[in-house]
Amino acid sequence: MAKLDNKVAFITGAGSGMGKAQASLFAKEGAKVIAADINLDGVKKVVDQIKAEGGNALAVEIDVSNKASVETAVNKGLDQFGRIDILSNTAGILDGYAPTLETSEELWDRTININLKGVYYVTNAVLPQMIENGQGVVINIASIAAFVAGGGGAAYTASKHAIAGYTKQLSFDYGQKGIRANAIAPGAVETGMTKQIFEEGSAAVMEAVNSVPAGRYGQAAEIANVALFLASEDASFMHGAIVPVDGGWIVK
Repeated sequence: MAKLDNKVAFITGAGSGMGKAQASLFAKEGAKVIAADINLDGVKKVVDQIKAEGGNALAVEIDVSNKASVETAVNKGLDQFGRIDILSNTAGILDGYAPTLETSEELWDRTININLKGVYYVTNAVLPQMIENGQGVVINIASIAAFVAGGGGAAYTASKHAIAGYTKQLSFDYGQKGIRANAIAPGAVETGMTKQIFEEGSAAVMEAVNSVPAGRYGQAAEIANVALFLASEDASFMHGAIVPVDGGWIVK
């Protein structure tokens, strides 16, 4: 039996990178997938591939920083599949590793609005029907920047530290109502968002990548595998955990 048979998963940032990898894997494991992304054309291609492989998926456009857009996307998913059992908040942006004195108010607001407020908007749109159904899984994609400095700039690191706290509070507030909330803290992972950084070989970033115990950057599929575990009943006793998947970055 597949790990996510008869489950419905809503995944943000599903048009590329870690979100795309999760959408594909969850569908292969039996889930009906609502693939949400600000890039509708991109996420439609992901859904087309899922369907070509025999899966069931719906593409929806979403701007996680816009409450009305979030509510519209979630309602489209609920109209199609009737419920949402699994939420993966994967959409996010980097901030160019800018220290605070080089972080404009615009960059700060954009980073916080997408990385943090977006998680709040989407979670609050999905959570009520999970509670009503007596069960649900929330997976937030944090970062090693939830533990240490250097994984991003001031705004990014602040947003990811906040995601760790938000995840723990979700678990504290709703765990006994059937909700399991956990987060994944990826290290350097090759995605569309990080491709330019790796290609340009930023000295500080590449030194950090090459010095981790794994000696390399990660792949989106490796994050998706952990997300699958957290989404499944294999992780039934995990609540409020922030799981590093970082090649050993934070042990240095």
